[in-house]
Formats: sequence, structure tokens, C-alpha cells
Amino acid sequence: MLRSRPSARPPVPCCRIRPTVLRISVFKHAFTNAATSVHSKARTTSLLVGLGSAALVASYFLWPNSSRAAPTKTNALLSPTHFTPVELTATEPCPDPNTRLITLTVPRQSIPPLTQAAFQPIWSIYVKDDDIQVERPFTPLEGIDYDGRMRFWIKRYDNGEVGRWLHSRKAGDKIEIRGPLKTWLWQENEWDEVIMISGGTGITPFYQLIHKELLSQPSITSKTRFTLLHSSRRPTELPPAEMLRPLLAYSQAHPDRLRLSLFVDSSEGPPHPAVPVSWLTVGRIGKPAIEHAMGSRTRSWWRTLFSGSSGEDREDDTNGKKVMFLVCGPDPMVAAIAGPYGRNFSQGDVGGALGELGYGRESVWKL
Repeated sequence: MLRSRPSARPPVPCCRIRPTVLRISVFKHAFTNAATSVHSKARTTSLLVGLGSAALVASYFLWPNSSRAAPTKTNALLSPTHFTPVELTATEPCPDPNTRLITLTVPRQSIPPLTQAAFQPIWSIYVKDDDIQVERPFTPLEGIDYDGRMRFWIKRYDNGEVGRWLHSRKAGDKIEIRGPLKTWLWQENEWDEVIMISGGTGITPFYQLIHKELLSQPSITSKTRFTLLHSSRRPTELPPAEMLRPLLAYSQAHPDRLRLSLFVDSSEGPPHPAVPVSWLTVGRIGKPAIEHAMGSRTRSWWRTLFSGSSGEDREDDTNGKKVMFLVCGPDPMVAAIAGPYGRNFSQGDVGGALGELGYGRESVWKL
């Protein structure tokens, strides 16, 4: 659209990380030595050596070699440090032909204790495309159950190697995965309200959070209220009924716990099987939708002018409530809502609609 990090670093944003070539970078030292050894040679010889070195480096990275990939272990517990072979046990079509619900099942001997903190939301796993030695992270919708099953909503993009590869797999095929890896650390009762803004398959980390904290709980202990604003281009590109029906039912039964708003660029075309067109808002998510979700409790222009967008005064703007905005989706949408990502997949400054409303880094996280 994602790599294990030391705990001291910020969580890895699920929706931001690019496909990773499975290689260990060991060429830097060799390249430096090569450059030193030819320093005194003629300019022509240096050029030839440079071109040869570049060719070697290119072949190193572009030619698949399993010996340089993370190891594969068949009898070890699921872990971010190695790949585990799992079985693709179901692949189901969705109203959008470019998306599928795919279920992977971890062998019983590889299922770790599910009570460990790594399986608290929000987390993802890496899937490896064995054909080209590339891995890509995906977020399990309901986490992992005690039988080792994980279900994913995966879109096939023209330039998405692993997504296309998964769409071509069939039930019974073996897939290699590693994880879990934290995407964003949920802390119960840390926030009074969490507002999630998503586009396309960017809803998957938010579905995982809502499923864990609301849908799967017989009684609710968290005091946090959740709001989900989700957008797709057309009704059929909204999440499948298997995802939307639980969200709609819960939001209607418990509006004090979950509020759900669905947006489409256009309502034309076939209807969604789970959502009447009258329930959809035509248009993109912007400041008016965010202000409505916040009950129009936004900063006055003079407070924004004098305090900037550091987020220090957000409690005043929400009647004393501590609010967190989570944003996940295509890059243009994230930029419009919260500003572009920074260099090297960092958070960057808060801009877009949330920046204009006066929110800062303390209350905005881009997944």
C-alpha cells in the first residue's frame, strides 16, 4: 500500500510500508573496498570497474536467493524473525472483483500463546511471494483465533506484486508468513474518543481494533468511544458484507460506543448487498465530516493562530476529552486528511483537514 522494529522505535505504519525485497544488505563494505582499490587507476578503468560493480550489486538484489532471505521454520512458533509455512484455507470473492476475503491457517504446532501483548491491536503479518522473494504486510481482520485462522481483506493492484500473487493462489496452497508486528499500540482507556478515517482496504487495521474492543466482547470495559469514517469510490468497492454487517449492527445497537459513516465518490452502479444507497454519503471525507464527528468542537481561528498545530490545546477544543485521530488509506487521501508522510515513512507534520482544524502530532497518527 509495510519490518520487525526494536520496541524503542515508533510502531511501523501498516498502510505505509512498501513491499520489501528479502535481502540482507552486505554490499556496502565490498563496494567501499572496490572503490578504494581502483582509486589510483586511470579514469577509463575506474569507469569500467564502476559499471561492473554496479552490475554485480544489481544482480545481487534482483536475482532471488533464498540463502539471503529470512529463514523458514516449520516446527517453531510464529515469529517476526522467521517465516512459517501456513495453509490458505479459503479465498472468497467480494462485490469488488479486485478484492477477496482470504483465510490463512497456522499449523497447530506453530500457534503461539494468543494472550501475549504482540496480539493486542493493531498488528499485522508479512506474507512472502516465493516467486520473486518480496514480502508485504497485511492486517488480520479478527486477529488470530485458537485454531490458528486469520482472515484478510486483500485488494489486487496492478503494481502490487504480493496482492496479485495471493489472488492467484487456491485453497490448499502453502504460504509463508512472519509476524506479528505492531502497527499501532492500542492502550485501553488512554483516549476518550478514537476517530478512525480510512479509504479502501485501509479500513482493515480499524476493523481489527473495533472487533477486539467491541464486536468480540460480551461486556464492554473500555470507556473509549469509537467513530469510523470510511470512504470508497463506489458502493460495490465498500468492504464486503461480512465486514460491514457487524459494524452496522453494532453501531445501530450501541451508538454511544460506535458511530459509523460511509462515503462514496459516486452512488452510481450496482448497489452494495449490505448497505442501502440511502445510508451512504456522496462526497469525500473532509473538514465538514470531521467537524460533524467531533460535534463541531474545533479550534477557533485565533487559538490556532497563536498556538500553532502542536495539539497542546486539543482538550479545550473537545470539552476536556482526549481524542486520537487514526488515518489509513491511499497516500493522496492521507495527505488530504492529515498531511503527507515524512521522509523514510515517518509521520511528518500534521496538515490537511486535521491541520487546518488545529490538531497536531499528539492527537494524529498516520498508519
